Amino acid sequence: MHDDRSLVESRLKRVLDERVRPAVYPESVPLTVGIWTAPGEPVPVAEGLAAPRSPIAVGDAWGAPWGTSWLTVTGTVPQEWAGRTVEALIDLGFDANMPGFQCEGLVYRPDGTPVKGLNPRNQWVRVASPAAGGEAVLLHVEAASNPVILDYHPFLPTELGDKETAGSEPRYKLARMDLALFDETVWQLVTDLEVLGELMAELPVESARRWEILRAVERALDAIDLQDVNTTAGRARSQLSAVLSAPASPSAHRISAIGHAHIDSAWLWPLRETVRKVARTTANMTALLEDEPDFLYTMSQAQQFAWIKEHRPEVYARVRKAVADGRFVPAGGMWVESDTNMPSSEAMARQFVHGKRFFLDEFGLENHEAWLPDTFGFTGGLPQIIRNAGSKWLLTQKISWSQVNEFPHHTFLWEGIDGTRIFTHFPPVDTYNCSMKGSEIAHAARNFKDKGVARHSLAPTGWGDGGGGTTREMVAKAARLKDLEGSATVRWERPAEFFAKAEAEYPNPPVWVGELYLELHRATLTSQAKTKQGNRRSENLLREAELWCTTATLRTGAPYPYEDLDRIWKTVLLHQFHDILPGSSIAWVHREAEATYATLAEELELLIRNAQQTLAGDTAGAQNLIFNSAPHSRSGAPAGGAAPAAATEGGCTATDRPEGGFTLGNGLLNVTIDSEGLITSVVDVRSGRETLPPNARANLLQLHPDFPNMWDAWDVDQFYRNTETDLTDVDELTATTHPDRVTVRVERSFSSSRVVQTLTLRADEQRLDIDTEVDWHETEKFLKAAFPVDLHTERYAAETQFGHLYRPTHTNTSWEAAKFEACNHRFVHLEEPGWGVALVTASTYGHDVTRTVRDTDGGTTTTVRFSLLRAPRFPDPETDQGLHHFHHALVPGATIADAVREGYRIGLPERRVTGSAEAVAPLVTVDNEALVVSAVKLADDRSGDLIVRLYEANGGRARGSLTTSFPLAGAQPCDLLERPWEGTRGEVTVANGEVELALRPFELVTLRLSAQA
Repeated sequence: MHDDRSLVESRLKRVLDERVRPAVYPESVPLTVGIWTAPGEPVPVAEGLAAPRSPIAVGDAWGAPWGTSWLTVTGTVPQEWAGRTVEALIDLGFDANMPGFQCEGLVYRPDGTPVKGLNPRNQWVRVASPAAGGEAVLLHVEAASNPVILDYHPFLPTELGDKETAGSEPRYKLARMDLALFDETVWQLVTDLEVLGELMAELPVESARRWEILRAVERALDAIDLQDVNTTAGRARSQLSAVLSAPASPSAHRISAIGHAHIDSAWLWPLRETVRKVARTTANMTALLEDEPDFLYTMSQAQQFAWIKEHRPEVYARVRKAVADGRFVPAGGMWVESDTNMPSSEAMARQFVHGKRFFLDEFGLENHEAWLPDTFGFTGGLPQIIRNAGSKWLLTQKISWSQVNEFPHHTFLWEGIDGTRIFTHFPPVDTYNCSMKGSEIAHAARNFKDKGVARHSLAPTGWGDGGGGTTREMVAKAARLKDLEGSATVRWERPAEFFAKAEAEYPNPPVWVGELYLELHRATLTSQAKTKQGNRRSENLLREAELWCTTATLRTGAPYPYEDLDRIWKTVLLHQFHDILPGSSIAWVHREAEATYATLAEELELLIRNAQQTLAGDTAGAQNLIFNSAPHSRSGAPAGGAAPAAATEGGCTATDRPEGGFTLGNGLLNVTIDSEGLITSVVDVRSGRETLPPNARANLLQLHPDFPNMWDAWDVDQFYRNTETDLTDVDELTATTHPDRVTVRVERSFSSSRVVQTLTLRADEQRLDIDTEVDWHETEKFLKAAFPVDLHTERYAAETQFGHLYRPTHTNTSWEAAKFEACNHRFVHLEEPGWGVALVTASTYGHDVTRTVRDTDGGTTTTVRFSLLRAPRFPDPETDQGLHHFHHALVPGATIADAVREGYRIGLPERRVTGSAEAVAPLVTVDNEALVVSAVKLADDRSGDLIVRLYEANGGRARGSLTTSFPLAGAQPCDLLERPWEGTRGEVTVANGEVELALRPFELVTLRLSAQA
């Protein structure tokens, strides 16, 4: 037989495009349209429905950037359409090639009831089936003219990312406003031909199945009268029934499909627009659930459910019903799909606390999976947090984006820093926006790396963000792929059903130990410094507020601010979403975030101040108390308590150097600063050890060009290191001596920017503090601060949630080389046996560590560089412009325990309060500093019980006693939701009024403590 395959395939494409698809709507009549544009922000539905309309026609422009227009469409069903299916086709000016990221609409009935969303690939609204001839049609559309930020030429700087700079020119033109007959037989034929054509293209040319499909498609095309598709569509379908009914191979890969719309809680749109995106999508999905009995849909992010509940209660009622029916599945158990690298230990825990509790309270459902398809890498502390939240599974997709190394598994056990293992799945379909295309299904089957020992994978199916979720076309394709020869099988299944099957069939999966590092989007650890600082400050203030408000309640009976703390926590958690905290959103988002963080700081400072004054007593008292919220004692104040300041024993000196610069000393450190304001020597007096390598200079600011190949705010590409400028020019260099400290002030200017640094050595402190103020006005530049140290080590420690992880300092393999920019929380620590150095930071996350061997003496120089600022131009062209403040510290001779202690201290300053009290005893005291208290709060159930969370911080086994300053009735180990812990939990016993603890390395324990009546 001659090979006519290409001929038939080309014929299929043209007939589908030019004849069959257009015949889905064989007849149409225009609708009449009126418009009203809201003058500012979106208005309530009732106001939008009632507003006066002006005429508008197809082809007319509408929609200023970020505007809202209310359209009313009216028409009459022609008499000759009686008894048939009629739909309204409403095209707001969509680009079908971009299913999301543009204008959207939500359709309402005249009474204000929402119908469904309008999106680029979902433009239809069912009017009637069957229709009555002469029936009047009246629909309203709340249309959002969100501008296209990520266009065909991506990453171009644009002012459209903020309503304050976006202008007022209309962005769209109405494209189609019709009533149309819907021919379901033709629509089904389209789906038949698409499924078979897409499957055929994925089969080997020599496959008999491919040729069987080809011949069936050819017969179907022969059966179509191209001048009368609607009459002959059924005849064409009959030619395809045999190949569509051939069952799949018993060994076929099995895909669990779940309806899904990954909706970024903010990204290329502001938070207020996400509220409406969620409403449009959930209206779509609840309508589709009613139409398709086999379909199931899942949505993560408790915040998004809460938004619908607050802003669209009528949509939320439909969601609640669908959840109760088991069709609409809350997933993930987190407040938002957060970044996981940068949130603090407590914040990461609270993501699950608030997320899971919302789903329990609202629906009586508990999630057992963490659902994070789009997060930019995963910290090694996360498995233990997931487990402590009562969950056991994780799904993500993003690691498939890694640039260098292909991850070796799709289903595996992920082991965290403490040894906790979580059953984890990466969908091999390699997208969280699966559309049921044959190429996607075939890719999932081919790509699945666990063949032979497992055969299940999951496919999140639907257009995300502004795409509107799963479409009826996807559901129809999935029905045909349920059991089809040559294809993987597809069934709609809930995430929990998938995980249960996958876990059962794969009892001994491979293990991946440590962080899941994404070899991409590394610059998200630095972009938008003020957002990151606002997050860190909020986390610290929340720790303080909970501690002191709890202490004030239990000591004095002061009311505990449950509602305020709950609301503030949820706001902070929202801003940890994986495009807000990482700095990859438009200017509008970060402008609002900065203002929100400032408001939260004021509220939290007031809570802290009031609680501390309540504890300190009458302000007329003469006692000056130091309140210490850090988990280690300092300045005479115990951890979690207050006491008068202890007197400093030593003094500080500053000596001018003949060649310029200064020598500083405090009896613990001797620091030399040269004439250019750079550190040339730091000697640990007790050991006599020099910290810096010969001829090296520390606190060296370095400037790099920063123009990645793509994803500007997200990425830094390794070639940035090829060019660097050392900032050594000095405008001013002065030293000032105080009774308890000595400071050196260094002022520099470069390009269009200015830097002022203050280096401070304090009495009795083995730490050099460095405060940096940068007035930053650069474009596409990357600013780093370098600290070379004279240490030979193959690894270093970086703090993460509830512990630290180790990364190599070398690049032996491509996996190690790819980690050229990584995350730390409050410290990095480098160590040779017996001596180490800690570098601590108050608010930066990104850093790099490199090593070289010196020609002069053969020694090893290991250099830590903190990442301070960037200046990408997309999606925010003004990223990081303006004034910034940073605080770092160098701690020579530091153990890992010293690094932990100094890391907490740098973000939790001493607070001095005058009052009549002589001291404030801590509510709890732990006698081993390796056991670090991360939270002290009242139980969320308002029982009055005290919740204490603590963890082993040094990476070793630790025993200790926890004592309370109140009579202890009992101690119950709990999960993060403060429920009794089921199963083993370290060693926790109560004896003689004390809690005896024995924890494994990095083990986390939450205790519920009750006082004697």
